[in-house]
Amino acid sequence: MSLHTSTIRELSEKLKRREISSVELTESVFARISATEERLRSYVTLCRESALGEAQQADERLKNGSDAPPLLGIPIALKDIFLAQGVRTTCASKILGNFVPPYDGTAVKRLKTSGAVIVGKTNMDEFAMGSSTENSAFAVTRNPWNLERVPGGSSGGSAAAVAADQCIAALGTDTGGSIRQPAACCGIVGLKPTYGRVSRFGVIAFASSLDQVGPMTKDVTDCALMLETIAGHDPADSTSVPAPVPAYASHLTGEVKGLRVGIPKEYFIPGIQPEVEQAVKEGIHRLEKAGVELVEVSLPHTEYAVAVYYIIATAEASSNLARYDGMKYGYRAPGKNLTETYLKSRQEGFGPEVKRRIMLGTYALSAGYYDAYYLKAQKARTLIKRDFEEAFKKCDVIITPTAPTTAFKIGEKTEDPLQMYLSDIFTISVNLAGLPGLSLPCGFDSAGLPVGMQIIGKYFDETTMLRAAFAYEQATEWHKKKPKIS
Repeated sequence: MSLHTSTIRELSEKLKRREISSVELTESVFARISATEERLRSYVTLCRESALGEAQQADERLKNGSDAPPLLGIPIALKDIFLAQGVRTTCASKILGNFVPPYDGTAVKRLKTSGAVIVGKTNMDEFAMGSSTENSAFAVTRNPWNLERVPGGSSGGSAAAVAADQCIAALGTDTGGSIRQPAACCGIVGLKPTYGRVSRFGVIAFASSLDQVGPMTKDVTDCALMLETIAGHDPADSTSVPAPVPAYASHLTGEVKGLRVGIPKEYFIPGIQPEVEQAVKEGIHRLEKAGVELVEVSLPHTEYAVAVYYIIATAEASSNLARYDGMKYGYRAPGKNLTETYLKSRQEGFGPEVKRRIMLGTYALSAGYYDAYYLKAQKARTLIKRDFEEAFKKCDVIITPTAPTTAFKIGEKTEDPLQMYLSDIFTISVNLAGLPGLSLPCGFDSAGLPVGMQIIGKYFDETTMLRAAFAYEQATEWHKKKPKIS
């Protein structure tokens, strides 16, 4: 077996036993990238030279017998929304095409402190706005399972890279499903932690009350190991919560007898792809056989989630993206005066989806419409949050489909933004409520495309969510399937 196909846990053991070196592992990953990147376009920027230097440092740490964290010497990819010192960070936008940050974001710093090797920056929808990675200013990333299909978004580059073994694991961000939906499309594990569990410092902002950092991995154990590394309080982020970080991986016993699993009737609706519904229901049945107790729950305000999300998210985006004016950094268009420079820089620097969301958000925040749209959306958000709080009085986790369909064809929904927005219909509520959610593979459709099952946990109870996911994973073989890239 090639080194790049292995998991963090497997490789960490081999590195500690000195059976392999981090340099060998990193070379294996870059060889895989060279063989597949032309077809997939998972990356925006590769860091081969610095990665090999970090791998050599990891080998020295291993050689000296010092403390060996699980990620020591492991090649990790970063969504191109994370600030990494000295590495071009674009957010897949022309307006940040030449931006090189002078410092590391907190999640990146914690990876580096653990000895992880940073392979490069992965492609994404511009400013994380999209569900297909077709909105990138640089390239369209393709799904490793079918090169004519999207990998999901906005963390599609990270999902494709993990699925295609172009890295061992990756970081993504999730504003309305941007880790979980591409994880489902590409047949990997993706986790959005509780809001405040992982620092957002050094992450380019889209919608600050919704954005959250999380891992994208080949299996549940790796997800737990990644979360242990990046989670924890950060004084640099005022939304970071000073809650203790459990040793998540140590709780993955496979034992779930007596666990109460909520099944919301609002998530199995007309319009869902029948093969997706069947695969998820079979996954629920598999957990029932393992000893969980199924409980029907109701989340009655789910129908408003998409509308609420696209008011709040665009409003926050309008505010956050006001800083990109062509003055301090990024793309600047020549203009006759200051006003023209502002206008042309934003007009030429932003792509169509980003412009659309800025205009929607500005409209929702405008003087005559603030109460009618933004304020009302915030009130509805509170109702969605209360739905989950009531449901969790009856159960420990909730299981739903991750997405209503498997990966759709490239170009299929680009002309219809509303259809594209509905790709996140099952994930958006989790972000609005600030809850943790995880997607893991639970089958394939008749076209050979992966299906994702979503597990939603209580606030700061990623442990139970991971435990349920691990129990299901141990009872199936879906996570072991690999795409054959033609």
